[in-house]
Amino acid sequence: MTTNNFMERSVIKTKPQVLFLSHGGGPMPLLGDVGHTEMLACLKSIAADIRKPSAILVISAHWEASIPTITSAAKPPLIYDYYGFPEESYRISYPCPGEPLLAQQVQASLQKAGIGANCDAQRGFDHGLFIPLKIMYPEADIPCVQLSLVDSLNPTEHLNIGRALQNLNYENLLVIGSGFSFHNLKAFFAPPSSDATAKNESFENWLIETCASPDFSEENRTQRFTQWQNAPAARYCHPREEHLLPLHVCYGLAETPCSQHFELQILNKKASMYLWC
Repeated sequence: MTTNNFMERSVIKTKPQVLFLSHGGGPMPLLGDVGHTEMLACLKSIAADIRKPSAILVISAHWEASIPTITSAAKPPLIYDYYGFPEESYRISYPCPGEPLLAQQVQASLQKAGIGANCDAQRGFDHGLFIPLKIMYPEADIPCVQLSLVDSLNPTEHLNIGRALQNLNYENLLVIGSGFSFHNLKAFFAPPSSDATAKNESFENWLIETCASPDFSEENRTQRFTQWQNAPAARYCHPREEHLLPLHVCYGLAETPCSQHFELQILNKKASMYLWC
């Protein structure tokens, strides 16, 4: 009887917490930029409200590969993949450990779903990981693993990557999609206009409805994610979709309406974040 109970417990999958966050402009959130004030407050609040994870898996908008690739080093370095910022931004430290066991489990989960995947023991963590995590968990004491996007940028492919991650059985895992719900770089620096504001808000409203509304079936919600380019002002808000696709992975993993959504201003644009817990 004791053996049977142990076996039953051993196969129980713990559901990860899932968060899509808008990570702001390069290192600016850590440099005192006022355009990121609400972002800092939001991320700190989320970190305080959710369970502190045992490990974190981050899908970053800043890494694309031909097939899903996972960092597997025990001590990954940082990649300062931004340009033209003050010297101090290249001295940012976030010495969190890697988690090779989690990397192996991510690879195995993807392969089990028929998705080819590689582990990379050389690649470090880009700013899609260390900037938001330095805000949320400044102690850098949580092991982290990073998962790439696929350079096809195919929405269905990224939904399927998320679904494959449902096979993970890692205790107290936090999965973060690190992107940006609005990512038109020219628009960030253009003079404000009512037309630009209307486009930004129309897409954000569509995205919030897609992620949060309980009125959609999951089939309908999946269709909206798959056909996101048909959303209002979709290509204005995302001329290239790499900052949106981490959200597709998050939804593919969760396959439910989000538990909470957060609306905020980042760099004078409406942005949003989504939590499943």
